[in-house]
Amino acid sequence: MNASMKNAERIYAITSDARWAAVVARDKSADGSFYYSVKTTGIYCRPSCGARLARSENVQFHASCEEAERAGFRPCKRCKPDRLSQQARHATIVAAACRILETEDSIPSLAELAGRIGLSAHHFHRMFKQHTGLTPREYAASRRDERLRNTLAAKDATVTEAIFEAGYHSSGRFYANADAALGMAPARYRKGGAGAQIRFAIGQCSLGAILVAQSERGICAILMDDDPVTLARDLQDRFPHAELIGDDKDFEQLIAKVIGFVELPRIGLALPLDIRGTVFQQRVWQALRAIPAGQTISYTELAQRIGAPKAVRAVASACAANTIAVAVPCHRVVRIDGSVSGYRWGIERKQALLKRETEE
Repeated sequence: MNASMKNAERIYAITSDARWAAVVARDKSADGSFYYSVKTTGIYCRPSCGARLARSENVQFHASCEEAERAGFRPCKRCKPDRLSQQARHATIVAAACRILETEDSIPSLAELAGRIGLSAHHFHRMFKQHTGLTPREYAASRRDERLRNTLAAKDATVTEAIFEAGYHSSGRFYANADAALGMAPARYRKGGAGAQIRFAIGQCSLGAILVAQSERGICAILMDDDPVTLARDLQDRFPHAELIGDDKDFEQLIAKVIGFVELPRIGLALPLDIRGTVFQQRVWQALRAIPAGQTISYTELAQRIGAPKAVRAVASACAANTIAVAVPCHRVVRIDGSVSGYRWGIERKQALLKRETEE
C-alpha cells in the first residue's frame, strides 16, 4: 500500500457508526483509511464515492481493498477504489515538493518549484496548501527554523554557524525574525532558556491539579494532571535552564483567574498568551481561540477553517501539541460524528469541560 495511504487520516473511531458518518458525508479525508461494500450490489467503494447511498444495513466495512475482494466484492467503476486516488496522487506530488524544499540550500521561487514538479504555479500552490496547511514558502521557512532549533539544541555549533547551517543567508534576516522562530534570543535558546524567568504556580480545581506559567511575553503554559509534582517536572523539562519562580503571592491571583475560567468558562479569560509553535500550529491554535464556549467543531471542519481541508491529520497533531489548556481550547474539537477523541490532559477532563460549557 502507498505510504500516503498508510498514513491516511485516522480521525474516525473504529465503530461502524463513525465510519458510516464518513460515508454519508462523502468525506474525502477518510479515503484510504477504510472501504465499504454493499451486499445487494456486490461492490465496494471509497468513503467519498458519489454513487447513490446504500441502506446502512446492507453496508460492511473493510480495512483494505484486498480484504473487500477476499470477501467477494468487486471494485466500484465510479470511484475506482483499487486505483491510487486523486488525493493520494496529490499527496505524492506534495511529498516530492517537500523533499525539494527540505534539501535545497535556498528556497526556490514558486514558479521554479512548480516547474520542477510539472504543474502550473497556481495549481501547485493550491494543492500544496490544501495538503500541508502552509504555502511552499511558509513550509520551507518552518523547516528552516526547525533545523535551527535542532542545531542550537545540539550545542556543537556557534549561533552564527547554526544560523547559516539552517539555511539563512544573512544573520540580519534571521535576527529580524528570531523572536518568532525561537520565542527568545538565539543565545538564550541555545542555553535552554538560561536567563529567562518563568513565574508559575500550582493550584487545585475541580479537574485536579493545574499549573499556570508566565514568561515575559504572557501565559506560556496551562497544564493539568492529578499529580502536582508531575506538573512541576513537566515545566522544568520545557525550560531546563530558565529561572523558575514559584510561591509568588501576586502570581497566585493569576492562577485564581484561570481556575475561575475552568469552573465557569463563559466568564472568559482575557490574558496575554506566549504561544510558541510552528507557523501551521499557530494558525490552528488561533482558529481554536475563535471557537465560542459551548460549541464544538470536528477536526475536518477546523482544517477547512484554516484553509487546509486536506491537512486533517496535521490539525489533530497541532491540537495535541497545544500546551496552553482551556485558553487555547483544543477540547472543543471532536470527531466528525460528535464523539470525544483523545485529549492531552485526559478524555474525562475534556468531557467535563464540554459538559460545563454547554450547561451554563
